[in-house]
Amino acid sequence: MMRIPLFFLLLFVAAGFAGCIDDEAPPATPKPRGYYRIDLPEKKYSVFDADCPYAFELPWYSAMRIPQGTRNEPYWYNLEFPGFRATVHLSYKEVHNNIDTLIDNVWELTEKHNTIASGYHDSLIKRPDAKVYGLVFELSGNAASQVQFYVTDSTKHFIRGALYFMAKPNKDSLAPSLDFLKKDIYHLIETMRWKEQPVKAGK
Repeated sequence: MMRIPLFFLLLFVAAGFAGCIDDEAPPATPKPRGYYRIDLPEKKYSVFDADCPYAFELPWYSAMRIPQGTRNEPYWYNLEFPGFRATVHLSYKEVHNNIDTLIDNVWELTEKHNTIASGYHDSLIKRPDAKVYGLVFELSGNAASQVQFYVTDSTKHFIRGALYFMAKPNKDSLAPSLDFLKKDIYHLIETMRWKEQPVKAGK
């Protein structure tokens, strides 16, 4: 029997493997990072009209809850979005010739988040017919709170709001939820109205 030299045997095997490689196949690339898909609910609203100096429309997939430890701060609420693990913290203050101080406090708190954000955009709120004025701050990047706002009638009522997610700030993974909830925040502001004689808290 004829013996095949080892060199030629190895060359034959290597040629066989080479023939199995598809020259048309694209080069392998790493897969992009994936995120959980979120099923966004249909937007439907109802009126929140509790015993407090203000009222507005909120979506059916949210809930207004009194935050713990705020007994001395009447009319403070958390607007919670359980399906998004997000909350808009609403704090109410009566205005007593101190509107400039209240607005300055909002700017200071927003600036703390802006040091982490990559930028921000503000939108003026002006509804003279309802005596609702204010600003909405939209912070970009990985700020802990990417939407903050205040609304006031300049003489009696002042509300500050801040959106937080119960997750590590990540602009890419939170983008769909953030864009969705921003519309609800603007709807809240667009339907905000003041009640001149609210029922006092605790009564």
